[in-house]
Amino acid sequence: MIITNILDTDLYKFTTSYAYIKLFPYAMGTFSFNDRENTVYSDEFLQAVRHEVDKLSEVRLTSEERDFMMQHCRFIPPVYWEWLASFRFEPAKIKISLDENRRLQMEVADYLYKVTLYEVPLLAIVSEVKNKFERHEVDIEQVLQRLAPKIELSNVHGMPFSEFGTRRRFSKQVHEAVIKQLKKDARYCTGTSNCYLAMKYNMRPMGTHPHEWFMFHGAQFGYKHANYMALENWVNVYDGDLGTALSDTYTSESFLSNFSRKQAKLFDGVRCDSGDEFSFVDQLIERYQELGIDPTTKTIIFSNALDFPKALELYQYCAGRIRCSFGIGTNLTNDTGYKPANIVMKLTKCKMNQNQQWRECIKLSDDLGKHLGSNSEVEACLHELRLI
Repeated sequence: MIITNILDTDLYKFTTSYAYIKLFPYAMGTFSFNDRENTVYSDEFLQAVRHEVDKLSEVRLTSEERDFMMQHCRFIPPVYWEWLASFRFEPAKIKISLDENRRLQMEVADYLYKVTLYEVPLLAIVSEVKNKFERHEVDIEQVLQRLAPKIELSNVHGMPFSEFGTRRRFSKQVHEAVIKQLKKDARYCTGTSNCYLAMKYNMRPMGTHPHEWFMFHGAQFGYKHANYMALENWVNVYDGDLGTALSDTYTSESFLSNFSRKQAKLFDGVRCDSGDEFSFVDQLIERYQELGIDPTTKTIIFSNALDFPKALELYQYCAGRIRCSFGIGTNLTNDTGYKPANIVMKLTKCKMNQNQQWRECIKLSDDLGKHLGSNSEVEACLHELRLI
């Protein structure tokens, strides 16, 4: 059984789930799977994934897990964890099949506060089952040997980073071995996004909000207002906690133009998840200066498919200009010599209540070719934001 704990997921799934409950309790959404490599899968693979998905119904929040989250996540009230203790994954709601080209199709729809919890476990299942069926075998000692110079680089340069690798990890076993070693040797590892491993190894659970929060706002309130409203609503829920703003859902250019002085002062910093990071550093510093804010009091979190040498370049580029840290995922939990799965699961439709028609959710990107959504809706968004 791959997923045995409900906390075996990213912290921002819980923070976003609670935000939906508080502000949009009747809103509904659909998450859809996308394999960017268009991998061809077998019927046996499909059955193995379905088998693991069926087991999700057995997962429960334990009293130990509830107590840990209450203690370490003061920004989410106890009533949420009490509700989560009653939550059950419903495999019957997860549609899984192979299309005519034998590409994996997977979709799940429910109230947003519930359906958001499916994303990370489903991706972790697909990633691990894929590695099993492709007969990828790893020696944990070799994984740790690859990890050692990364830890040393961080320790020598005082470079802070967090582990963000649950969704595309090689396996649960590899993930835990990496976390155990980071806890032991990495002096500047600030925590992990995985709540279960944070609990098990006494680390800080890390995370704020995902692209879906902005995508929902874009679909419901329009793309011009999406960034501003998403941040305002986040503040309405968390009162200044979880203060890292995600910049690239509708391109960083659009985000920075709408980043108000109030928000820039209130949020601790910004997460950069696509595009040219060096250029973004310059643009963000310039924006803070325009708003009369000292950039050295703010932080950039870089999280775009990073490895440690590139992180060090960025760390040195930011030195003395703006604080920075790094969320590093696949390079930690799936650096095994095999090509990691290039898979995502994104919010593709939403509606404010059951009576509203479904509206398409899209995501732009600072990386060419990574826009998500139908061509017509992406083009409409680009026009509305005057990006074309």
